[in-house]
Amino acid sequence: MSTRLCNVVVDAADPSALAEFWVDLLGWRVSDADDDEVDVVAPPDDGWEFTLVFVPVSGPKTGKNRVHLDLASASPDHQAAIVAHAESLGAVRADVGQRNVPWIVLADPEGNEFCVLEQRPEYAATGAVAAMVVDAVEPLPLAGFWSAATGWPVVATTPCSASLRSPGGRGPWLEFVRTGEPHRVKNRVHLDVAPPAGEDQWAEVTRLVELGARKVDVGQGRVPWQVLADVEGNEFCVLTPR
Repeated sequence: MSTRLCNVVVDAADPSALAEFWVDLLGWRVSDADDDEVDVVAPPDDGWEFTLVFVPVSGPKTGKNRVHLDLASASPDHQAAIVAHAESLGAVRADVGQRNVPWIVLADPEGNEFCVLEQRPEYAATGAVAAMVVDAVEPLPLAGFWSAATGWPVVATTPCSASLRSPGGRGPWLEFVRTGEPHRVKNRVHLDVAPPAGEDQWAEVTRLVELGARKVDVGQGRVPWQVLADVEGNEFCVLTPR
């Protein structure tokens, strides 16, 4: 039994405006919008099978995000074109200590970091988003937890990283990259998982807690989802079966 990855959720001061930035950058579309959230989805042929969700928050962004998106490119010219397009929409160059690297680090209009990667063979068929990247003090144990949470196998490891891929081989990778900084404040970008239709939400919450997660209170109040933190403290939600 396993939950599956279903959403990438971004806290936003202005969800509609931030969603519009990402829609214009990726060529995706808004599928639903109300006062509580704005949902963005990819075209069916992209490979992204989740919902990119923007939700309102009142607090400012503090420090570098521990979860970010990497965008794929097909050539140096394509990489440069993505960067130029992002900057025309309001993105800015960001320094997260990357120094001399072949990828470009940008921040969206609310300061959320993302990378535009150079051409890499492993990302040739991912669609617009190459990877969802999570900072990790210990990448392999954290990847093992998320493999159990998503049903995705760990398919590649290095001394500084561990990578998961959907069993179907489509869409972005889920990658864990070593950092020296532990989780300190609530993440502004988090993942949602959900059991399949007909399964038991509470059984899955119990299973994930037994794997090392813990229940946390981020001010969610009475909601149908359960908020947990993974083995390094990264918040995530277990939604109702779907």
